[in-house]
Amino acid sequence: MVRNNLKYIETLRMVEGLSENFTELVVESLLDAGQKVDDAKPYSKLYDAFRCFNSDTSQCQRQLEIVYQGFPSILDTLSHDANFIYLNDPAAHNLEEVLLAYPGFFAIAHYRIANLLHRVGVNILPRMITEYAHSKTGIDIHPAATIGQEFCIDHGTGVVIGETAVIGNRVKLYQGVTLGALSVSKNLSATKRHPTIEDDVIIYAGSTILGGETVIGHNSVIGGNVWLIKSVPPFSMVYHESKVIVQQGKYIHKKM
Repeated sequence: MVRNNLKYIETLRMVEGLSENFTELVVESLLDAGQKVDDAKPYSKLYDAFRCFNSDTSQCQRQLEIVYQGFPSILDTLSHDANFIYLNDPAAHNLEEVLLAYPGFFAIAHYRIANLLHRVGVNILPRMITEYAHSKTGIDIHPAATIGQEFCIDHGTGVVIGETAVIGNRVKLYQGVTLGALSVSKNLSATKRHPTIEDDVIIYAGSTILGGETVIGHNSVIGGNVWLIKSVPPFSMVYHESKVIVQQGKYIHKKM
């Protein structure tokens, strides 16, 4: 990669502008507003962003063409994600609410776009896009993670999904979930360091699942505050057992 001269603040603003343009494009496309969505603006800015990190104009143009061709598939996947979130959250009154107000969908949409850029070999920019979403939502998804369709992040603050994590279809995560790595040396950075979550798994708030060899079998439920570094078979129920003791009448508040 040969990069052009970068100005820090201008680069951050460029990513913010890209986020706004692509968010508008995604939401308007999925809402089917009855009119053709103008997609020229985000793609023009996307090319300019490519050029910030790569002086090879022909390569940037090829990457842009692949992204343009791949974007309809991203929209289709995001449509499935949004519907899955709506159908699984009793607090969601309609699909528009999910598209416009849910931080989980915002983070997933940015991940989907960044993952496409990552797969076509774009440098740095995919990570900046997911980190921008991270700054807005508290949800940290590495653009290289592999995530299936109908993905749901509920509430979402504090969710971390590592670079080599693999997530199947119809998976639901709640706030504070970490899909992370056990400590490894730098020379093992190319190995699979993060867990695999198979289809139809629910992981409740505060759970931490670590390690590249850890597999959560399909149709399993991981309860809140669980710490896992070993695989569990399909159809498992995993929970952290603790005791909460309430003793009535042991505390009396005295009025002054």
